[in-house]
Parts: sequence; structure tokens; C-alpha cells
Amino acid sequence: MSRAVMNDRSQWSEIATARWSDIADKIVALAEEFPAEKYEDRPASGIRSFAEQLRHVAFWNEHVQKTLRRVKTDGDANEVPRAKYPTKSKVLAVLKESFESVKTELANGSPREDSDLDTVISFIEHNGEHYGQLVLYCRLNGIVPPASR
Repeated sequence: MSRAVMNDRSQWSEIATARWSDIADKIVALAEEFPAEKYEDRPASGIRSFAEQLRHVAFWNEHVQKTLRRVKTDGDANEVPRAKYPTKSKVLAVLKESFESVKTELANGSPREDSDLDTVISFIEHNGEHYGQLVLYCRLNGIVPPASR
């Protein structure tokens, strides 16, 4: 990529939005397709359930949105609360909202600083890692991920 493109914040915003949207669409498609009755299942003891994976992704997406808005965040919880999001429909709602909130920030001019760009890229990667984990949950349950069809 040329130096001129690398220094153009509007182009970075477009690229970041496209990549963010790509991983969001993949994760949401998996979450929609995965059976509600299996949301709390774990592939093995000591590993997050499918729902816990999604609540974790939603939490950190909210962290990204707040970081871009310059709102101080606390990462100690590490996932949105199960008590508030106990069902597939509620998990899906907070997951979708968390992805959309970041897209809104990107549409409103983020990244404004290099640290913003680093945050967005880091969490695109984070979400990609969780997507890979979620694909395994699907495969273990006989589901071919939508992006692999």
C-alpha cells in the first residue's frame, strides 16, 4: 500500500469498516444458524460454551466502540453478563448491536488517531480468532459454516 493511502484517514476508515463488516457478518451468520438448545454446550470441560464465546465477543466489541468514543472502559468482566443475555435471541441482539456500534463509530470518522487504527485492527483479529473457534463448534455439531458453503 502506498504511503499516500496509509496516511489517508478516510481510506483507513473505509478499509477498517469493510474488514469489520466482513468478520461481523461471518460471526452473526454462525450465531443465527447455531441451534438455540446448544448455545450453552461446551465442546469439552473448561472451554467456553458457544454463547459464552459470543458474549465475550460482544463485550470486547463494546470496548472497541467505547475506546473509539474516548470512554474509559474496564475489561475485567470479559463478557456481557449471562443473566442479562441468557437466550439465543438476546445474545444475538447484543452481538449485532455491538458490531453495529463499532461500524457507526467508523462511519463517523474513526480512526482519528493511530491508536484507534491499532484498536480496530487488533479486534478484527480478535474476532477472527473467535470465528475460527465458533466454526469448530459448528463442525462438531454437523453444521457447515455459511461462509464455507
